Amino acid sequence: MTLRKGFVERKTNETDIKLELNLDGDGIMQGSSGIGFMDHMLELLARHGGMRLSLGVHGDYKVDDHHTVEDIGLSLGMAFQQALGDKKGIARYNSLILPMDEALLMCAVDISGRPGFYYDVDFASEKIGQFDSQLVEVFWEAFANTAKITLHMRKLAGSNSHHVAEAVFKAAGRALKGATRIEGREIPSSKGVL
Repeated sequence: MTLRKGFVERKTNETDIKLELNLDGDGIMQGSSGIGFMDHMLELLARHGGMRLSLGVHGDYKVDDHHTVEDIGLSLGMAFQQALGDKKGIARYNSLILPMDEALLMCAVDISGRPGFYYDVDFASEKIGQFDSQLVEVFWEAFANTAKITLHMRKLAGSNSHHVAEAVFKAAGRALKGATRIEGREIPSSKGVL
């Protein structure tokens, strides 16, 4: 089987990111975003998505974490699209409802070649430690746009912001893992292209 890997170097006036993704990895995240809570979320994504993620980041942390989180999402989406190649044989669709203590999160994905992001997740607090909870949405919107996938996320229950964020990243990892699994040889579209 061909290795499904993507590599992105993204350098702007705000961030400098090197990111490598292996879709068929060992569930390990190496390196750091420079943001403790974001590292925790990326570790969950890699673990539950069965990916290997290597990351090197220099961000404009003195401003805030927004640019860094968004650019990691953009970079990861680009690497994801690269790793999928022509998408032959992938399942394409997957969805699940994931519990994380009192939190309950629905995630559905279509690796469609068309970016779409539909998000209905609210947080009880503006901060999770030092992390702005609104950056969860920023990250996933950036990812969906550059990965060119349709991604739905909806909170069904949850009062603890940390648990809700964990549920988002775990559910996304598992949904992406299922949608990228190889189950055939053809492109899963009547159009012949995704």
